[in-house]
Amino acid sequence: MLLAIDVGNTHTVLGLFEGEEVIEHWRIATDARRTADEIAVVLQGLLGQSPLLKGTDVDGIVLCSTVPSVLNEMREMCRRYYGDVTAVIVEPGIRTGVPVRMDNPKEVGSDRIVNALAAIQLYGGPCVIVDFGTATSFDAVSAKGEYVGAVTAPGIEISVDALAAAGAQLHKVELIRPRSVIAKNTVEALQAGIIYGFAGQVDGIVERMAAELAEDPDEVTVVATGSAAPLVVSEARSVDVHEPWLTLIGLRLIYHRNTP
Repeated sequence: MLLAIDVGNTHTVLGLFEGEEVIEHWRIATDARRTADEIAVVLQGLLGQSPLLKGTDVDGIVLCSTVPSVLNEMREMCRRYYGDVTAVIVEPGIRTGVPVRMDNPKEVGSDRIVNALAAIQLYGGPCVIVDFGTATSFDAVSAKGEYVGAVTAPGIEISVDALAAAGAQLHKVELIRPRSVIAKNTVEALQAGIIYGFAGQVDGIVERMAAELAEDPDEVTVVATGSAAPLVVSEARSVDVHEPWLTLIGLRLIYHRNTP
């Protein structure tokens, strides 16, 4: 089985593949203070409690990270605890098959390239990927499968935290759809502002990106992913498909591109 690990700024998502199917998955907090040994303890605990792994070993690991300090510890963890397992780490020199048409390709996060590869394989191009994570990332992929540009906006959780910190009479609320857009109390007013505000942001940015990406904007497929995507996708008119495991799928594809 293949273990795919996506280390984000806030959460780390792990997925276990049997062939092309994600058969098990976990989400844990990303902690830059964790050592390689601590990461190994957490990982082995998760793998050990899964009934799907009884009598079956992990025979491959692939990972990407947007947090350099965690990447170093992940690398050491693979070396010390999984030295007999083929490990692929997404970094310069790894074959992705995605040309990066940016002023400085090294600035592009590895997770964005991974997402672009998965979106092209699954849905073709041109496409826009909306990743709802710590930031809300919009990535543009051409009809030729090239990564051609991006938009980055503050994420939902960051915005909610900032609003609660700055407003004396405001506080964090459960992020669910309110009864109506015009709210009758403070909690639902915040919920409406967050849910419909971000849905409007997505539609507005995607509309402009699609107009630049293709002569016919209707040809652009909009793919949503990320932990906060379920909060917004049902309200965003521009989203065509929700793929929660887009990054894990891209990691699987990269693993097979870089191993015999």
